[in-house]
Amino acid sequence: MNSMRRFLVISVLSALMLVNFIAALHGYRSSMLEAESLFDQKLSEMAAQYAVIPLTGSVPPPAPDDQQMVFQIFSQEGRLLWRSAHAPVDLISDEPGFSEHNFNDYRWRTLSYLNKDNGRRVVVAERVDQRYRLAESVILESIVPVVLVLPVAGILIWLIIGHGLNSLGVLAGILRRKNPDDFGAIKVDGAPEELMPVINSVNAMLGRLNASFERERRFSADAAHELRTPISAIKMHLHNVREELPGGSDSLRSLTKDVDRLAHLVEQMLLLHRTTPDHYPAKFEPISLPSLARELIAERYADFAAKDQSIELVGEAVTVDGDRFALGILVQNLLNNASKYTQQQGRIEVRVERRADGVWLTVADNGPGINEVAQLRVFERFYRLGGDRHSSGVSGCGLGLSIVEHIAELHGAKIMMAKGLDDGPGLAVSIIFPLPPSTATSSELGIKVKPINSAKRYSGQGGKQ
Repeated sequence: MNSMRRFLVISVLSALMLVNFIAALHGYRSSMLEAESLFDQKLSEMAAQYAVIPLTGSVPPPAPDDQQMVFQIFSQEGRLLWRSAHAPVDLISDEPGFSEHNFNDYRWRTLSYLNKDNGRRVVVAERVDQRYRLAESVILESIVPVVLVLPVAGILIWLIIGHGLNSLGVLAGILRRKNPDDFGAIKVDGAPEELMPVINSVNAMLGRLNASFERERRFSADAAHELRTPISAIKMHLHNVREELPGGSDSLRSLTKDVDRLAHLVEQMLLLHRTTPDHYPAKFEPISLPSLARELIAERYADFAAKDQSIELVGEAVTVDGDRFALGILVQNLLNNASKYTQQQGRIEVRVERRADGVWLTVADNGPGINEVAQLRVFERFYRLGGDRHSSGVSGCGLGLSIVEHIAELHGAKIMMAKGLDDGPGLAVSIIFPLPPSTATSSELGIKVKPINSAKRYSGQGGKQ
C-alpha cells in the first residue's frame, strides 16, 4: 500500500472493528442469558399467579391467549381445571421446573409448578422462537448503532491521522520550494519527534551535496585556468613555429589541428558544466529568437563562406522567456553542427515559428543526416556518429548536442529530430519552447545568406537580399 495515511486508517479501523465484534459477541451472549433469565422469571410469576387464581364452576371455558404463551391448570387428582385456548388437553409436562417440549408445531419453553397448599399443578409454556426474536431485537438495537458509527469513526480517524501527518506535508513543501543551489539546513517548526530523524538525515545529505558541488565548482574554475593557459601558450608557440618554417609541414598542420580540437574540447566541457540546469544561474528575459539567430549567423559567416554554403532565416518575429547567454550557446551549437556536417555548397535553414504547442526553433540542412537508431544516442556525452573517424572529416568532441539538451531543459523546452530539407536526407533539429504569456508576431521573415555574393547580406528590416 503506497499511502501511509490510507494504511493507518485501514489498520485502525480493522482493529476497531475486530474489538467491536468481539465485544458485541460477548455482549450478545451475555444479553441472551440475561434475557433467558428474565423470560423464565416471567413464566415463574405467571405460574404462581395461576396456582392461586379462584376458579368457579366445574370446567371453565378455555381462556384466550396470544398463541405465543399457553397454560394448563390441573387439580391434585390430575383433572384439567382450566387451560388457554391453544393449550393441549393433555398435560404438557409433569417434570417439575423448566424444560422444553414440542407441540402445536413449535418448540416451547415450559415450567411445571406444583402448589403444595392446594395441590394444583400449573404448567405455563412460551414459544422459544418468539423468545429469541424478542431478545435479538433488543440486543440488535444496542449493537446496530456501534456498527453504524464505524463510517463516522473512519472519517474522524482519517482527519486525525491527516492532521498528524501535516508535518510531512510541511517538510515536502519546504523541499519543493528549495532552489537547486540552496543546500542550507531545513527546519520544520513544531515537528514531532518521529519526524526529526528524517529532517536530520535530509540536512546531513544536503550538507554532503553542498560539499560535493563546492568541490565541483572549484574544479571547474581551476580547470578553466589550468587548461586554457597552457593551450593558449601552445597555440602561440605553434604560430611562432609556422613563422620559422615558411613551407610548413604535415606534422605541424596535424599538430595545429589537434591543439584546436583540444581547445574546443576544453571549452565544450566547461560549457557543459556551466549550462547544467542545477548549476546555471539563469537570468530570464524576453528574447527575440529571430534577432538572436541573425546575430549568430553573422558571427559565423566566415564558416559558411569557407564551405560555400547558403543559409536562410525564415519565420515569425516571436519572443521567448530565456537566458540570452544560454540561448546563444544553443543556437551557436546547432549552427556549428549544421555547418560542419553539411557538404560544400550545401543549404541550411533556420526557421522560427509560433505553433499551438509552443515556439519552434528549427535548424535544418540537406547534409547526410542521422539515422533513427543513432538519433537515440546523439545526446550522450562524447558520442559521435562513426566515432572519431566521422565521414565528414571534421573534428569534434561529441558534446555539442549534450549542451543543447541541458539548455533546453533549463528553459523547459523539448527537442525533436526529423528529416532535413527536401533536396537531401539532411537533419532537422527542433527546439520547442513553452509559449510565453504574450507572443508578438509580425510579418514573415525571409533572410537568405549566399556567401559567394557581395558583402551586403542583411537588411535592417530583415528582408531578403
